[in-house]
Amino acid sequence: MELKVVIVGGVAAGPTVAARLRRLLPEAEIIMIDQGRLVSYGRCGLPFYLSGQVRDISQLNATAYGVIRDPEYFFKEKRVRMLNRTRVLSIDRQKKEVCAENLESGERFAVPYDKLVLATGARPVVPPFARNRLKGVFFLNHPDDVQDILAAIEGVDEAVVIGGGLIGMEAADALVKRKMLVSVVELREQVLTGVLDRELAMALVNRLEERGVEFYLGEKVTCLEDDGAGHVCRVVTNGRSLEARLVIVAAGVQPNVELAESAGLSKGTAGAIAVNEYLQTGDPDIYALGDCVENYHLVSGRKVYTPLASVANRQGRVLANNLAGWKDSFKGVLGTTVFKVLDFNAGSTGLGVEQAREAGFKAVGTLIAAHDRAHYYPGSEIILLKLVTEEGSGRVLGAQGIGTGDVGKRIDVLACAITFGARAEDLTKVDLGFAPPFSMPMDPVHNLANATSNKQKGLLKGISSLGLKAKMERGDDFILLDVRTEQQAKARPIDDRRLKVIPLGELRDRLNELPRDKEIITVCPMGARSYNALRILAGAGFKDVKSLEGGLQGWPYELD
Repeated sequence: MELKVVIVGGVAAGPTVAARLRRLLPEAEIIMIDQGRLVSYGRCGLPFYLSGQVRDISQLNATAYGVIRDPEYFFKEKRVRMLNRTRVLSIDRQKKEVCAENLESGERFAVPYDKLVLATGARPVVPPFARNRLKGVFFLNHPDDVQDILAAIEGVDEAVVIGGGLIGMEAADALVKRKMLVSVVELREQVLTGVLDRELAMALVNRLEERGVEFYLGEKVTCLEDDGAGHVCRVVTNGRSLEARLVIVAAGVQPNVELAESAGLSKGTAGAIAVNEYLQTGDPDIYALGDCVENYHLVSGRKVYTPLASVANRQGRVLANNLAGWKDSFKGVLGTTVFKVLDFNAGSTGLGVEQAREAGFKAVGTLIAAHDRAHYYPGSEIILLKLVTEEGSGRVLGAQGIGTGDVGKRIDVLACAITFGARAEDLTKVDLGFAPPFSMPMDPVHNLANATSNKQKGLLKGISSLGLKAKMERGDDFILLDVRTEQQAKARPIDDRRLKVIPLGELRDRLNELPRDKEIITVCPMGARSYNALRILAGAGFKDVKSLEGGLQGWPYELD
């Protein structure tokens, strides 16, 4: 008997299941149901259509060879019946059928299944202040949202983005590319909470502010004011009032679990549908995947909600394998994320320092600045990379990075390291490729692992930008030793009473100018010279010396 599979949801995860399953089971009956008009589109491409980088929105639901993925495509190429503009109203687990409604005709009908797949996705969180849906207030979740935003942009030169997560940052990027002045309001004290640790998030904000984006962190939006004609004119927070004729609300997403709950299927601790490693719900004939399910975090061991297209697509293959009778499992996630904001690349994988400590690890962070390729090669850029390791074992728990250079490939290497249980010391010996257009002879991953290893061995005592700033604000008594060249120190001077400038090349001959009874913190542009200075001082018997990690590249404050 032919297997009959019904898939609810046709954006990302559902089509992946259908395509893989058809390759495994040529004779299976596969029906996919989605309430939207457009199906199988790349939601992650929406910000790039908004920015103008993607010229035609049809590119987002076309194959790489230019065929639009519509119901006709699915039937002709996949032999999958796609019922779009159709909503599944309920699941009858005893009869093993779903009740569906055609949204255009109103017709209701039952669709029987042998196996049911829920790929119901997620929807934007709508905060109370946005529920009256003033004109000029938008979300960024569907192609129709982008079309509406583009229709409203003409004549508007300022916008406010509410939310500093991934969607908010990509929305800000898109609007800046549309030559708009953009303000970002974020409830938390930093952007990208859960993606970047505070010091890297601050460094990214510092760079974006230099390019004209304004940030209002730690501020709660209390209301959106209208102009009397139903159009937004102002965003009011607990700290200020911002003029705005265009507002994008990016307060996050929440899983669509109502259909599953109404069928008696359980939610997990992360608030999404609970599934086992085979992506089965509590009903062995009902599977779920993508943005509507929770996942197991491979480092923390906790259940997490990770609405990422990369996760959904990998789950789709695993789920299809199981439907076809193969025993396959989805072990879990690291939350690996890469993204671009203006000309800055950023990414993370695994746990940040505070996340790791909350999960029970004695976590240590190490930050470096490095060239992403040979410094003499045209286009070489500087990146900041941070490695999170377990104290003692050196096990890699997480990694993060930002910069105008190639951050993504380093994050991917480090995600592999975490997956396979590598230690920092192991990473120092990985045989990575080198050519001047791609990397340094010692890749930034090697430099990061070496710095971490040096810290573990007591050769490097680092201090973060946050730690140094706190000491400066407290008025602590220490020496801030600047080992840049005189020209560099004059070009970007540090205004602090504790400052002492001694270029690295002169340090050995001028040791008598430094007190041996005070803490000394060495600084330089990228951290390499300050580490060398630390080792010179340690070799000369200085007992309390630290180096600013990441150098001034990682310093997110004014130097005065």
